[in-house]
Formats: sequence, C-alpha cells, structure tokens
Amino acid sequence: MASQSTVRQPLDKERVVDMAAKLADRDGLDSITLTKVAKNLGVRQPALYRHVDSYQDLVRSLGLLGREILAEALTDATMGVSGDDAVAALGHAWRKVVADHPGLYAATDRFPCAGDAELEEAVERIVDIIGRSLEAFDLDDDHRVHAARALRAAFHGFAHLESGDGYPSPHEVDETFDDMIELLCAGIRSQAT
Repeated sequence: MASQSTVRQPLDKERVVDMAAKLADRDGLDSITLTKVAKNLGVRQPALYRHVDSYQDLVRSLGLLGREILAEALTDATMGVSGDDAVAALGHAWRKVVADHPGLYAATDRFPCAGDAELEEAVERIVDIIGRSLEAFDLDDDHRVHAARALRAAFHGFAHLESGDGYPSPHEVDETFDDMIELLCAGIRSQAT
C-alpha cells in the first residue's frame, strides 16, 4: 500500500492570524505566544516572522480581525429591522460575537486606536454600521453619530463585563440586557428632531 503524502498549505499572514484566533478563543488571548502559534501550524517560530513582525503585530492583527467579524455580524443582524428592533439586534449580535470569539474580541482592546489609521478605520466602520441602523429614529447627523458611539460603548461595556463574569448573581443577565436596550432606545428617541 502506497503512503499518502500530506499536502502542506503555504504559510501566509491569514493562516497565522487564523490559527492565533482559534487558539485565543480556545485558551484565552493571554495564553497566545508566537511559539504556540508556530507549533500549531507545524512550523518553527522563525517562519512566522515572514508574515508578522512581532507578537504585538500579531495581537494587533487579531484586533482587526475581531472588528471585521463584529462588523459583519452587526451588518447581518440589522438587515430588515429598524428602530428599537435594530438596536436590540445590534446588541444581541455584539454579545454573540463576544461569546463565540472571547479571545479574539479581547484583542480589540489591546492597542489604542488613535493614531493608527487602520484601527481607526475599523472602529469607524462599526460606528457607521450602527449609525445606519438608527435611521428610523429621525436623528440629525450629529445626534446619529453620538447615538452610535454611545451604543458602541454600551454594548462593548456590557459584553466585556459579561465575558469576565462581571455580573454577580442573583440578577438575570438577559433581563439586565433587555432593560439596557429599553433605556438606550428611550434615550435615542429623546434626541430625535
């Protein structure tokens, strides 16, 4: 019987980042090392330096990927819904991304965005998606941007606390979330022109 040879996929930045993302989601972002990523790709660590400049570059790339996944989820969630339903859909999608990709999402907080054009653009894309979902609220452009930023902050904060067990019992987290959505929608409506 002839032995089958395994066809190796060429190593590229996407494969390196995808492997790091899987490991971060499985084991936590703080467990990621270049050595661990290389081992799981079946290569030696120096091979990674052709695709990422450093550990910091890898984590920054994870943060960009996390924002890309979040932006896609928010876009999908708000298709065909508006008003309060859009705000709830955004929030639920945000929580799901954090629950499904806890390590990857944690990477979105590791580097300040200010001064990094690519990170700033990724954040603005998310704010834009949120802002477009608020059209039914009849907000002027300034209020729409402020509302979108406020929702981003609220959803990020809620999901961040939830992922880190920041909501002690006996309170039901889903009820707290629903109440937050109601409060946010009431606040957005109060800003309508």
